[in-house]
Amino acid sequence: MSPHTARDTASGTRQTIGWFAQGEPWIWLQAAALAASLCAVVGLLGLIAVNGLGHFWPADVVRFETRDGTAVYGERFATDALPYRQYVESGGEPFPAVTAEVVRHLVKTGNRRQAPPDFRWLFEHDIVRATTPAELLVVERTEWGNAYGRPLALRLTDVEGEQTVERAITTPAEIATRLHTLVRGAADARAAARAFERDELNRLNYERALAIEGRQRDADDDDARIAALDAAYAAAERRLFELRASAARGTLQLGLPDGTTLDVPLATIIDAWQPNQMNAVEKLARYLRALWLFLSGDPREANTEGGIFPAIFGTVLMVMLMAVLVTPFGVIAALYLHEYARQGPLVRLIRICVNNLAGVPSIVYGVFGLGFLVYFLGGGIDQLLFSDSLPAPTFGTPGLLWASLTLALLTVPVVIVSTEEGLARIPRALRDGSLALGATRAETLFRIVIPAALPTMLTGVILAVARAAGEVAPLMLVGVVKLAPALPVDGVFPYLHLERKFMHLGFHIYDVGFQSPNVEAAQPLVYATALLLVLIVIGLNLGAIGLRNRLQRRYRDLEAV
Repeated sequence: MSPHTARDTASGTRQTIGWFAQGEPWIWLQAAALAASLCAVVGLLGLIAVNGLGHFWPADVVRFETRDGTAVYGERFATDALPYRQYVESGGEPFPAVTAEVVRHLVKTGNRRQAPPDFRWLFEHDIVRATTPAELLVVERTEWGNAYGRPLALRLTDVEGEQTVERAITTPAEIATRLHTLVRGAADARAAARAFERDELNRLNYERALAIEGRQRDADDDDARIAALDAAYAAAERRLFELRASAARGTLQLGLPDGTTLDVPLATIIDAWQPNQMNAVEKLARYLRALWLFLSGDPREANTEGGIFPAIFGTVLMVMLMAVLVTPFGVIAALYLHEYARQGPLVRLIRICVNNLAGVPSIVYGVFGLGFLVYFLGGGIDQLLFSDSLPAPTFGTPGLLWASLTLALLTVPVVIVSTEEGLARIPRALRDGSLALGATRAETLFRIVIPAALPTMLTGVILAVARAAGEVAPLMLVGVVKLAPALPVDGVFPYLHLERKFMHLGFHIYDVGFQSPNVEAAQPLVYATALLLVLIVIGLNLGAIGLRNRLQRRYRDLEAV
């Protein structure tokens, strides 16, 4: 080997050793791991979005004709393949197999009450013909799911004076035009009835309950006032019945594929459309409307249909209350441990306990919240302030307040640790300079130290919000329910009712995914609700991050001292 070659070899060896010694392989390995993690997260969100958001697209309604002479209307919901041997072993009729797999289609046939179930499998080799007739109509109802059929007649009932006049519309074009107007009128009538029931009836119920409690306490509330409230409540009930009856009176007659007919009351129709006649723009408009109804409506049919607005409202309200409760507790505890407590074995033991609390399973917090907060504290509040309502509990039952407190206890270790880290970052010279200029210890703490540590405190709150929004196990014990009869906020004093139970997106996902009697119908709603929960958590975190960045820019020079 020549000297020049030896020098080149030695130089290359040194460069290789230096490349490893500087840690560049580990940097590239970390970058690859981060890229893989991001791809996995993006892929998971994409899968959830496709399966969830695709459910609201108005799919074409197909008329399937099978070899046995039957016909069904329905939407293609899913397609998969079975091995031919498994198909035969499961009871399928043997046929000359061309391939090793048997293709089958899951079809949403609707009409659950007339021809259950509303989902059925159709094998590809059994389908003789599949067409998309333009006149097929999809009717979304308040109960019994969707209905599919050919619009035959629109039978209307009008009241003229004291006479009832019935007339029928059989022209397809006129049926479509009138049906759209009548459906919007029925929706307005249902919304007015819900608003009246939520506001006026709730107010009268509340005033009547107060009057009865006053009479039980031998107060001046006499029977005349209670009788007047009873009369007002009876009049309000009649008004509610009138609002519900103001919806379109009549029925829509649909022709089913087996030759029978189905009468759908107009008052139960939420929406109706003919997807086989719609172009891309019309389908997009219908898609956006379906999304809005999902976000703003109430759940129906054991949460397998309808909207999730009560769950959205309950989740956001509970997280905001939790953040309001956990921040003072966590910040005050961290300030005492770092600024006032004498550092010694006891403080170290407390820090160890705080760190261990972060690892306690969440269901343990739920049991603690049920036993201590609900039964002990809530029961004590009922004995002191609501004894006239006993044995019916007011605060001695799971509700919004106890759920928020339970999650505050669950996340307070995160806020304590984060706040202490922020306080430790403040230079000692900054404190000494403030004291040297004549400021008291309290003034230094509240005007210098805490403002400089605010960004790190908000980091703890962000982590607490992210964890609390996705917790389900403790909430099942301290306030969340499958279906809440009323929102925790309304127009009746005190407006925010902390004692009420509420709905939560996380529990809604669990209930729809694992407790639903109709698995196929619930599956896309699980994806859609999960995507919405992720977006809400991201939105709450982005809001807190924006506030933190703003505070960091304000106190950047102070931290650099």
